[in-house]
Amino acid sequence: MRTTLEKFGNSPGVLIPVPWLAECGITDEIDIHLEGTKIVIEAVRPPRMGWFDGHRAEDDDDAWETLSPAADADEWEW
Repeated sequence: MRTTLEKFGNSPGVLIPVPWLAECGITDEIDIHLEGTKIVIEAVRPPRMGWFDGHRAEDDDDAWETLSPAADADEWEW
């Protein structure tokens, strides 16, 4: 889609179609940054959103299984 810059007060701006905003999950707050010569606009997402999606506890490895009994236990002071 080709469009033109519009004047909003003293700044140039671009109107973004509402269906595009909905598709991207943009409601009110955005993150905007440059990637080279491209302007990237993204919805602000809560930190760590989606980290546990599809996670199953039975898939976790038991970290303690790989540890051998304390080889240096005789050096410990209690």
